[in-house]
Amino acid sequence: MKIVVLDGYTLNPGDLNWDGVKQFGELTVHDRTGFAPENVIKTIGDAEVIFTNKTPLPKAVLEKVPSVKYIGVLATGYNVVDTAAAKELGIKVTNIPTYGTTAVAQFSMALLLELCHHVGAHAEAVKNGDWTNCVDFCFWNYPLIELAGKNLGLIGFGRIGQATAKVAQAFGLNILAYDSYQNPALESDTCKYVSLDELLAQSDFISLHCPLMDSTMGIINKDTIARMKDGVMIINTSRGPLVVEQDLCDALNSGKVAGAAVDVVSAEPIAASNPLLQAKNCIITPHIAWAPKESRSRLMNIAADNLAAFIIGSPVNVVNP
Repeated sequence: MKIVVLDGYTLNPGDLNWDGVKQFGELTVHDRTGFAPENVIKTIGDAEVIFTNKTPLPKAVLEKVPSVKYIGVLATGYNVVDTAAAKELGIKVTNIPTYGTTAVAQFSMALLLELCHHVGAHAEAVKNGDWTNCVDFCFWNYPLIELAGKNLGLIGFGRIGQATAKVAQAFGLNILAYDSYQNPALESDTCKYVSLDELLAQSDFISLHCPLMDSTMGIINKDTIARMKDGVMIINTSRGPLVVEQDLCDALNSGKVAGAAVDVVSAEPIAASNPLLQAKNCIITPHIAWAPKESRSRLMNIAADNLAAFIIGSPVNVVNP
């Protein structure tokens, strides 16, 4: 069995190994594959199994690689694959649904804490001599914000939203959760389900943990921002297109939104023209919430388990049944 990894570098820049996948056949790992269809088709060749992270696999590509029987997406999101076309062609497509829950929840809180304390900026100021030359025993260049007693609105309350809530509650935050599916058993004195309007009106901080669908595309926009508290802070570790970036930029520059921290943007890598690059009080990180070694190792193990289940005829985590 020939196995090809189209873009393995992001998952494994050298600190992991591919042994879990390699055991099933002749493995070729490409660090990157150009997105041009002809490049992808050539790289796949006569492989029966392919793994992709962000390399697109549209119908026009899948029709030209008849040997392929299985596609493993090395991520939770699988929009890079035309799953309907794959199903027509008899190709099973799987994803990795649960590997990064802890990592993303941790990173979400790291962004929130950075917005509230600007640790990096203050550390840089000290290195630049600002403390050495200060006439007082201390200084701060940004407002410092205590979390306890404030409201954190979570748009999306699945696994990652719930994990984020657990950590946030330890800081004394009250959780306002908005989700189309509600589990009353998760409610408590410090966690309750609310409508989107209530969440927007009552939250001091808002963090996005929902999937990208027609109903959530651009859910953060000038209209929803207008319904938020003045001085709200917004965090996005989910999907870039959940946010209308120009609207968020305008709100940051006007002061309506006091700060934002995003790990994802509408087009990645970020375009030089992205308006958030010109926004005040906006932290942008390069889509790394998922990337601690521990979570990437889990992803690799699940990818191997997915392939093993497919080989024995009992596929799991299939996204095009």
